[in-house]
Amino acid sequence: MTPRLSTRYVFSLAIKVGVPIVAGDLGYGVRRIIPILGGELHGEGIKGTIFPYGADFQTIRPNGFTEVEAKYAFKMEDGAIVYIENVGIRFGPKELLDRIAQGEIVDPALIYFRSVPRFETGAVKYRWLMENLFVGVGARYPDRVEIEVHQVL
Repeated sequence: MTPRLSTRYVFSLAIKVGVPIVAGDLGYGVRRIIPILGGELHGEGIKGTIFPYGADFQTIRPNGFTEVEAKYAFKMEDGAIVYIENVGIRFGPKELLDRIAQGEIVDPALIYFRSVPRFETGAVKYRWLMENLFVGVGARYPDRVEIEVHQVL
């Protein structure tokens, strides 16, 4: 019998972001680079600081459908360094996406923002992050992105 799919909440990321750098219309969408300025993560028994390096590389399609690919790293409270590559999508009604782009706060429940974070680390204590799959549920705010990370069991 095939195991049933379930998830377990692991931690939350609060990622401070800078002003988007717009590379222009590529013919199939607009390329944006969003600098990562730092942040923090916390969960049960897990706490860390996001380094002020990295970026979220986005392609925004004409209908507002956004492909995201963020690359950055964080330092756990015990000193372990973890690299994260987070690939996902964000989509919702065009008028709400336009409001987000203008810096307004929109109810996150009205926007579909999901991702698949992958982790790399040399710290034995956190190798389990490399040995499991995770899904992220995100929300975009004017100055930050918040993502709840869930382990797929």
